[in-house]
Amino acid sequence: MKFWKMSGAGNDFVLLAGGGPRGAAAGRLARRLCDRRLSIGADGLLLVRRARPGVISVRYFNADGSAAFCGNGSRCAALWAFLNGLAPRSFELSTAAGTLPVEIAGGGRVRMRMPDVKKVSLRHPGRWPAGVREVHFLDTGVPHAVVPVKDVGRVDVPALGRLLRRHRAFGPAGANADFAEIRGGRVLVRTYERGVEDETLACGTGITAAAIALALSGAAASPVALRSRSGEDFTVSLEPSGAGASGITIEGPARLVFAGEMVRREERC
Repeated sequence: MKFWKMSGAGNDFVLLAGGGPRGAAAGRLARRLCDRRLSIGADGLLLVRRARPGVISVRYFNADGSAAFCGNGSRCAALWAFLNGLAPRSFELSTAAGTLPVEIAGGGRVRMRMPDVKKVSLRHPGRWPAGVREVHFLDTGVPHAVVPVKDVGRVDVPALGRLLRRHRAFGPAGANADFAEIRGGRVLVRTYERGVEDETLACGTGITAAAIALALSGAAASPVALRSRSGEDFTVSLEPSGAGASGITIEGPARLVFAGEMVRREERC
């Protein structure tokens, strides 16, 4: 079984062509392949196929086997489809969050339209753990809690993110937690991701959530320049729309790291 290892600013994925297994089997495969000690290792699994001319289908599964929408994973899938001749520079991705236009921008960057955000709950009500003064809550395809901070480098993201991840203020599904600092006209973002249950080096939906929340709160203006934990840069553009935002695009890095082949039987000495 051939696979490709993709990276979106350090947010890494195992990609399989042809659509892969269905149902619970896909989740089991994700858990197996994403194990960093006993397998390839990744934040998630991408199952990609050509649905019809001009449309590429991508299904995403977190490292824990849960299905979700993934911004960086979708952009990586788009790059893979382009590099393998399945799609032109501009086409559409069929994702868990709907059909999204995407463009291979060149220079190792991919631009993608994101789902509209119907409502942003600025200064979301809740009793927060120590170190958290303000939280903005929104859904960019998956739920995110955006926490403005003064020094993102000093935040204990795994510990604080774990507390916010299942906070009752976000309902039974919980939320990803994004910690955002504005420095020198750029937003620095670190994210604790559901499904990975740890900090990742980048998160496309989290980068987007931080940009939207800060823009609607008046702390930033579109287009918003952002930097992920890996040190790589993103640009998010948006238009305020009622209590939310529309016309949202994210542009950032994506690359093929390596390709390999998995054997189905164990080799033992």
